[in-house]
Amino acid sequence: MGPMPHGSGQTTPSTRPPVVAGMFYPADPDQCAAAAGQLLNAADVSRAIDRVWRGGIVPHAGWICSGAVAGEALRAIYESRGRRMPDVVVVFGAVHTPAPLATAALDSHERWAVPGSVSDVRRELSAKLSADAPQMFVTDDRFHEREHAVEVELPLIQRLWPGVTVLPVEVPLIDDALAIGSATAKAVESQGLDAVYLASSDLTHYGPAYQFAPAGIGVAGLAWALDNDRKLLDAVTAMAAERIVPEVRARLNACGGGAIAAMLAACRERGIVEGRVLRHTNSHQTLATVAPQRPDNAVGYAAVVVG
Repeated sequence: MGPMPHGSGQTTPSTRPPVVAGMFYPADPDQCAAAAGQLLNAADVSRAIDRVWRGGIVPHAGWICSGAVAGEALRAIYESRGRRMPDVVVVFGAVHTPAPLATAALDSHERWAVPGSVSDVRRELSAKLSADAPQMFVTDDRFHEREHAVEVELPLIQRLWPGVTVLPVEVPLIDDALAIGSATAKAVESQGLDAVYLASSDLTHYGPAYQFAPAGIGVAGLAWALDNDRKLLDAVTAMAAERIVPEVRARLNACGGGAIAAMLAACRERGIVEGRVLRHTNSHQTLATVAPQRPDNAVGYAAVVVG
């Protein structure tokens, strides 16, 4: 699918189909729903509901690797809100599409489908963002066509809040990431909507598979990678949105640095002041009991809540 120019619409409603079902999570609707339920129900968030969480960071690898981590952050947000469904879940996503992108990318679809459920897109929000801030938001389906960062979260989101609407926003690692997050929160506020803001991002990609191993290959290298993650997470827990993009540029400790910065900026726009890491791990650790790996390569994951 080619790029959709700013301001263009479609004459008939369109649905963005699932593209990583069967790879990142189950393609069978019943299996998908069951797996999502298991990931969410297994999360112990009893110590994380002392305040209302309005946003967070969720990883987006295959569920076998990071689904439990994503489930922990989402379940904490869900329970802290008294299980009340928001009007919209904004998912700021990492950008994996190998094409230049100097703004945030919205999509033209009316809804996104995953096995067994459909998420309607808050088109009035995307239309407002495109109209009010065309220098920061473009509608370009190329950046959503094969992207997994938003998609892998949707079955979990729909399992918690059936029928909730979403706003997928791809945010590259750019200086405008903070302004993108703030503009999104202002648009949400202007329409009187109750939103949850998520950043879909993994952390340090370490090892020869990722051509990044400054501390060598092996256990010591993976320990270094976890410490590299912590430098970013320290900025997150400090709600220091302005530090995120420079930090990720310098240390390569997230694939969705722009998404994280946008999420924090959106939450700060609402007066939110606290970030908390519920769980920090990596793929080497999460796979240890189901598919043990050599300590050569690993991707960092964190369940973070903001409120």
